[in-house]
Amino acid sequence: MPHAIKTVLIVLITGLVLLGVMLRPWKLNEALIALAGAALLLLLGLITPEAALLRLLQDWNTFFFFLGMMSISALAESAGFFDWLAVMTAKISGGSRKRLFFNTFLLGSLISMFFSNDATALILTPILYSLTTRLRLPVLPYLFACTFIADTASFLLPVSNPINIIVLSAFPLDLWTFLRLLFVPSLVVIGLNMVVFFGLYRRQLRGGFENQRLPTAAEAIQHQGYFRYTCVVLSLVALCYIGASALRVPLSLVAMAGALALLVGALYWKQSTFRETGKQISWAIFGFIAGMFILVQALENTGLTEQFGQLLLQLSGGTTLGAVAITTLGTVLGTNLINNVPMAVVMVSSLSHLPHVTPVVQKGLIAATIFGCDLGPNVTTVGSLATVLWLLILRRRNLEVTGLDYFKVGILVTPLMLLAGAVTIWLLL
Repeated sequence: MPHAIKTVLIVLITGLVLLGVMLRPWKLNEALIALAGAALLLLLGLITPEAALLRLLQDWNTFFFFLGMMSISALAESAGFFDWLAVMTAKISGGSRKRLFFNTFLLGSLISMFFSNDATALILTPILYSLTTRLRLPVLPYLFACTFIADTASFLLPVSNPINIIVLSAFPLDLWTFLRLLFVPSLVVIGLNMVVFFGLYRRQLRGGFENQRLPTAAEAIQHQGYFRYTCVVLSLVALCYIGASALRVPLSLVAMAGALALLVGALYWKQSTFRETGKQISWAIFGFIAGMFILVQALENTGLTEQFGQLLLQLSGGTTLGAVAITTLGTVLGTNLINNVPMAVVMVSSLSHLPHVTPVVQKGLIAATIFGCDLGPNVTTVGSLATVLWLLILRRRNLEVTGLDYFKVGILVTPLMLLAGAVTIWLLL
C-alpha cells in the first residue's frame, strides 16, 4: 500500500475514533470504540500485530499502575478509610461551612496526591454527597470542589495522576526535578482554585452545620483490625512511592505490592474477596488505553507525530518560555477535544522525535506536558476520566450537572490557574 494512502487511512480511522470517544454514539463505551479502531488498523494491515504487541508490552508500567491504584483504592474503601477521613475532616471544621469547604480541598488534595485523581472522583464524591445531605448543606459547592481538586492537585507527585506515569515512563525525571518544576506550581493553582471557588460560592457557605448530625468515626470503620492494618500499609506505600520516585523504580511495582498486601489483609479478616475487589475495578479503562496506544503507534509510524513535535519546537522559538507556553496551550486544547489520555500519548510520541534541544528546554516541554494534560481537563466534562466518573456518580443520585454548567465554572477558574502555573514552571526552570 502506498505510504500516502496508508497515512490518510490511519488519520481517518484515528479521527473517527476520537470523534466517537467524544460523542459516544448509542452510548457505546469508550473502550469499545478505541479497541474497534485498533482492530480496524490491524485488519487493514496499517499496523502489524508484532508492532502493536510490542507497544503494549513497552507500556506495562502504565497498565500495572492503573491496576494497582484502583485495587488499593477499592480495598482502602472497604476498610472504611475514606469514610473515616471525611468524618474527621467534618469534625475538625468545627461546625463551619467555610472551614468544611476549605478542608474539602485539603482532603481532595491529600487523596489525589497519594491515590491519584481518579480515586478522588470515584471515592470522595459519593462520600461528600452523603455527608453534605446528612448535614443539610448545599451539595454543589462541595462537589465542584471535589471534582476540580482531583485534577488541580494531580501533579503534586508522580503518582497523583496516571497521566504522569504515561509521560514519565518515556521521559524519566528524578524526583527532585519533578518536585522542583511541578510541586510549587501545584500549590499555586490549588490556592487559586480555593480562592476563586470561595468567591463563587461565598453566599452558600455562610453559617454553620450541626455536629450532632455527623456519624461517629467508629461508624465509618468496618473492622478495627483491618482498618489499622490498612492505615499501616497505606503509610508504607506512601513512603515507598517517594523512595521509588527518587530511585527511579517503576511506580507500578509499589502500587501492585501495596494492593497485594491490602488484599491479603482483606482476605484474612474476611472484609473482601477477589470477586468483590474485581467488581470495583474499571476494567474498561485498560481496553481504552490499549486501543489508544495502538492508534498512536500507527500515527507515529507515519511520521505525523514527529512533524507535530517539530512544529511545537518551531512555534516555541527554542526558548524555555515558548516551550512552556506553547506546550501548555496545545495540551489544554487537546485534552478538551480528545481527552487527556490520548493527548498524553500523542505528546509522548511527538516529544520523543524532537531534534536536539537543550536539557532545560526539554525539561520545560516535559513539565508543561504533564501540567497541561493534568490541569487542562478542568475546562470541560470530557477532558479527564476523573470528571466523567464524577458526572456518572452524580447522575446515579439524580443530580444533573450539564456540560454547560461545568463549563461556566471551569472557564472562570481554569485559565487563571493555567496562566499562574505555567509562569511558575517557567520561573523555576
